[in-house]
Amino acid sequence: MCSCAKDTSAVCGENDVISSVKKHYGKDSQTSKCVISGVNTLTCAPSVPKHVREAFAEVHEEVTLRYYGCGSAIPEAVEGCSILDLGSGSGRDCFALSKLVGPSGRVVGVDMTEEQLNCAKTYIDYHTQKFGYSQPNVEFVFGYIEKLGEAGLKEGSFDLIISNCVINLSPDKKSTLREAFRVLKEGGEFYFSDIYTDTVLSEEARKDQFLWGECFSGALLWKELYQLAAEIGFSSPRLVTAKLADTSMYGDKLGSARFTSVTYRLFKLPAQGASNPCRVSYTGGIIGSPDSVVFDYNTLFKKDEEKVVDSELASILKTSRFKQYFSITDAPDATPETKDPSILLSQRVLRHQRNHVAPNNAASGPRLHVTYKR
Repeated sequence: MCSCAKDTSAVCGENDVISSVKKHYGKDSQTSKCVISGVNTLTCAPSVPKHVREAFAEVHEEVTLRYYGCGSAIPEAVEGCSILDLGSGSGRDCFALSKLVGPSGRVVGVDMTEEQLNCAKTYIDYHTQKFGYSQPNVEFVFGYIEKLGEAGLKEGSFDLIISNCVINLSPDKKSTLREAFRVLKEGGEFYFSDIYTDTVLSEEARKDQFLWGECFSGALLWKELYQLAAEIGFSSPRLVTAKLADTSMYGDKLGSARFTSVTYRLFKLPAQGASNPCRVSYTGGIIGSPDSVVFDYNTLFKKDEEKVVDSELASILKTSRFKQYFSITDAPDATPETKDPSILLSQRVLRHQRNHVAPNNAASGPRLHVTYKR
């Protein structure tokens, strides 16, 4: 018999998790302050590009107030892209992206919570008119992120997938990542913010309904993301930003575990990508990045400044939407200046965690400042 059979506040299996999360972000969120994060303050932070802050500012107030997340999940160079948002909630990120991709782009939000979907759908026409479009470029569909096919989302149909503090809520993260890989086009990117932990949680914490809804019980260990990405076929996870989450308000429920809000980027690369290092130079043109691009925690590209990159990063730049912004030539005998985005990077972050210090961005790029406010 399940140890939580007599505890109505506990979750025992995948169906329990799904039901609990639906309730937490549906009915409960309509009547209490149980899910109020600091995400909305992040969109106004100086580290978020000006054009992105302006897009967020145009999103309807009710949509913003009912949105929950743990970071900024909007990357560079999205104009004209086809984008999927996993766990789109009230639609805040989708509507901001609707503005950023322009009338030739397309944004689809998928969510399993009817209350959130109803809110998002209510404001489609509002944002279509506000952005001056002749027809909507955003839609919202009911579905489960572990089963995107059942929601009608076809293989190889998106340039970019985003997600904001949702992967931790899935009881089957491997299926979620596998489905994301399936619906991405070759060269497509999965750019997402989520919660990670350094410790295996106690059974009690892992079965706590409230902590599941608050994004902690289902948090991945750092090494698990790297293992899943490799198994499914993604590129090595590239850490963009990270910030320690404050869990003091939960008392002893989480034990000694430390949690961090992290933004990662993964790419779906062709089987036969670049086999050698390459010399690359950012030629400019990305909105909000006229002089340089911070690609990840360790990689800064300055305009017209040549850098030798490893074969995987060369493949990313050659096959993704970034190819139009870079000059790329093979350099088989050169030594890459870029660093392998291995798990060692996350271990470095963990060392900073233990000292309650957020990692400095080695590339002098933007830092994500996250404070949970419950």
